[in-house]
Amino acid sequence: MHDIRFIRENPAAFDAGLKKRNLAPLASELLEIDKRRRAAISESEAAQAQRKALSRQIGIAKGKGEPVDALMAEVAALEATLKAGEAEAARLDEELTHRLEVLPNLPFDDVPEGTDETGNVEIRRVGSQRNFAFQPKDHVALGEATGEMDFAAAAKISGARFVFLKGRLAKLERAIAQFMLDLHTSEEGGYTEVNPPFLVRDNAAYGVGQLPRFAEDMFHTDNGFWLIPTAEVPLTNLVNDTVLDEKDLPLRFTAWTPCFRSEAGAAGKDTRGMIRQHQFPRRAPAHDRPRRGGAEAPRPALSHHRAVRRRHGPRERQDLRHRSLAARPERLSRNFQLLELRRLPGAPHERALSAEGGQRHALRAHLERLGPGRRPHADRGAGELPE
Repeated sequence: MHDIRFIRENPAAFDAGLKKRNLAPLASELLEIDKRRRAAISESEAAQAQRKALSRQIGIAKGKGEPVDALMAEVAALEATLKAGEAEAARLDEELTHRLEVLPNLPFDDVPEGTDETGNVEIRRVGSQRNFAFQPKDHVALGEATGEMDFAAAAKISGARFVFLKGRLAKLERAIAQFMLDLHTSEEGGYTEVNPPFLVRDNAAYGVGQLPRFAEDMFHTDNGFWLIPTAEVPLTNLVNDTVLDEKDLPLRFTAWTPCFRSEAGAAGKDTRGMIRQHQFPRRAPAHDRPRRGGAEAPRPALSHHRAVRRRHGPRERQDLRHRSLAARPERLSRNFQLLELRRLPGAPHERALSAEGGQRHALRAHLERLGPGRRPHADRGAGELPE
């Protein structure tokens, strides 16, 4: 969730980042809510201080045998003022949290602007596109022809958007996973392999921004768990509610996990075959992320050549022709299976990786607003997934 202190100090930069996301500027609206919230807090604190002062005066007056009726009346009046101020501060705090928690991250300055794929910028190309003397088949036709990719059998058991991989394809998927894990957990890669839980609770999904914004794209069980949409969720929560010593940073974790997404509203050309499945294994290419502001990493920085080789080497070693694109903000993935935790200057460490009580309250309120009919798959049993 965005830090309101950053918005106070950098309103123009915040609105510029939203503009790259093709969103309207919001800094002035958010700061107005924050201003009223802080004013309500200040009024409550002033009333509380005055009440304490009057209480001391009442104690002194009683000790001297003086009348205290007028002072008691003042205290009673302040009690009502204090309760009203606290209620207003809590309401505004919840409103501000609700507005902030659904906003996407701000893209970096070098992310190109654009509203569709024409805004993407090609950075690097490896190999050349192959030209076949015949009409090539897609993965569905090839997989079903060998009997090693079976959508029909999966549909009988689980419904649409599931697949059985058999024989060589199952072995290929396992081999690719092993190759990537070995590469990124090597001395050169520097990541620690983790085998995390696939079910998490509300605060874990909320802490990494999946909730409440992407609640409808996730699967929810009837006993309070969410199936992970990406390994980033459990990996990041390894340090939830933990204050990390800067000398221990960066922390680098990687995992190969099944991921689960309802893909609510997805339809059309991108849903054929193994694209946009409800369940799929996931890994992402390794990459280093420098600290904001260009601060030096705690370990010796990789040269540009080595960093590029680390990121793209796996594809080149497998002779996979590909392009590297600087994608427009709408295409920026929120899914990182290779996770690197670094301290970001200006980010309050005590809130950066934890879900506070007020935030959890806002989450509960949001899920209540969704209601049973909209809460993602909360009341569906096995075999009742939507097609």
